[in-house]
Amino acid sequence: MVKQVLLLHLLFLASGLTLSVSESQSAPLLPHAAESFNVSYIQLKNVGSCSYLVVISTSCSSPKYTRDQISIAFGDAYGNQIYVPRLDDPASGTFESCSSDTFQISGPCAYQICYLYLYRSGSDGWKPESVKINSYNGSPVTFYYNTYIPQNTWYGFDLCSGAYSSSSQLSMQKWLIFMFLGFVLSFWL
Repeated sequence: MVKQVLLLHLLFLASGLTLSVSESQSAPLLPHAAESFNVSYIQLKNVGSCSYLVVISTSCSSPKYTRDQISIAFGDAYGNQIYVPRLDDPASGTFESCSSDTFQISGPCAYQICYLYLYRSGSDGWKPESVKINSYNGSPVTFYYNTYIPQNTWYGFDLCSGAYSSSSQLSMQKWLIFMFLGFVLSFWL
């Protein structure tokens, strides 16, 4: 009976540790300035052309409209990059506050999109809420900004290296927990 109670306690402990490890990896990420990002590094190994649906929502606390030049670059962990030097069009009301703008963008075929940077040039200012990218070859991904884009700086997210390493660390931590439990239980049974 005592062994069964201890076994039950160890299983609860293992599930609690696994759950806490999982939750610690899902903290929200904040956009950052890209120190070494370079749009001239576009890998041309993928000659094919693919289509991406990009929906950019502008925050209600953004200026009513912007005349700033807005650029976008996004891609996958394999160096496939999609770059559009200019998305804005002040005449059409693009990037007005409390609105969403949809763009059909063609570019090299990429796998799962894991990084996105926006670039703003001008003096009006602009505050995107989020950017959602739907691609042919991956799950839709949404990047949440909710902050002003600094002037003349590539600003955004790079989850490419962190996505693999954090999932590997999580798997390794779970594996170690269960190995420890197996070791302990082998002495009691």
